[in-house]
Amino acid sequence: MSSARRQYAVITGGYWGFTLTDGALRMLVLLHFYELGYGPLAIASLFLFYEMFGIVTNLAGGYIGARFGLNRTLHLGMALQIAALLAMCVPESMLSVVWVMAAQAVSGIAKDLNKMSAKAGVKVVLQGDSAGRLYRWVAALTGSKNALKGAGFFLGGILLTAVGFAPAMVVLATGLAVVWALFLWLLTTDLGRTKAKPKFKDLFASDPDINRLSKARLFLFGARDMWFVIALPLYFSVHLGWEHAQIGGFMAAWLIGYGVVQATAPSWVRIQAAAGWSWALAGFTAALAIAVYQGAASSLWLVTGLLIFGTLFAINSAVHSYAITELARSDGASLDVGFYYMANAAGRLIGTVLSGAVYQGFGLWACLAVSALMLAIAAWDARRVWPRVITDGPTQSV
Repeated sequence: MSSARRQYAVITGGYWGFTLTDGALRMLVLLHFYELGYGPLAIASLFLFYEMFGIVTNLAGGYIGARFGLNRTLHLGMALQIAALLAMCVPESMLSVVWVMAAQAVSGIAKDLNKMSAKAGVKVVLQGDSAGRLYRWVAALTGSKNALKGAGFFLGGILLTAVGFAPAMVVLATGLAVVWALFLWLLTTDLGRTKAKPKFKDLFASDPDINRLSKARLFLFGARDMWFVIALPLYFSVHLGWEHAQIGGFMAAWLIGYGVVQATAPSWVRIQAAAGWSWALAGFTAALAIAVYQGAASSLWLVTGLLIFGTLFAINSAVHSYAITELARSDGASLDVGFYYMANAAGRLIGTVLSGAVYQGFGLWACLAVSALMLAIAAWDARRVWPRVITDGPTQSV
């Protein structure tokens, strides 16, 4: 392997280890606090700071990465995640809403430092590669990350059942500490530091197409978390009577399948069809909302619909992830990528809050209906970006 490929492999491996703990932590908090009697909106509030601090972190992290190098932001993200996991090991009497929100804030900062650094790092180490090769490598990184997050969901459900909440946090923190030690040893290249010191105005994207793509990303991921984060696990538990392991297992399988589709998308999804895939996702979600409203919400029917949604969403996410990597400037990629993922975090925040509120007030069908509306807005916003990405990007699947 070339030096660049070795560094890509190290970044990806560290991202995998981090993501596994991130998915497990999400599922542990959701299921544990539901067991304690928290309602949907209260559970959603536990994740508010996780998403809110992600917005700020992507902006600040993009600057820090450009100014001091992506290595530092990657290491800082690992350290903060370990701290967040250990903070959840306190006696249950101390696990107040404020305490958990604070720990989730630290975890949110860690997650977005890690994600921004990994995505910008790929742009740096693969600089000069063909557009088709970049599409393939970005999809592999993003898809594998989502598959590992799904495995983390499953791991969280299993750990909660097997050892309990606090011991599960110790297991996760210990595992991530081992990953971090390997990461410190193997990541030798100083990545992403700009030649010129970035200014405050550089935190905000000046490219109109990056702004449009970022807005589309906000609505795209808001639409997913609108039903996936709070509404779906609680619906499975309350209305379908699923156990924790079943819920964690399904959400793990969904994310793993989503990651596999995302990772393999470059071999069969043409960038030229991006707009069509966007509208297909919005239309299918609207149809799914109508079907659930009319009572077609048995386990088999709902699971099938959500698997189709996951496939369509994975394709859209893969194309979006490639587009921002292609459009980002070569010198200071972390600034553009950080701005873009700031919009991603804002969308997740909006989706998380609305998921609890809309589900509590109206049910799963309403969450899906709002999701369909958000996906239509995302498709509309991105429509002017695709011609440029198509011109600069691969002319066929690769």
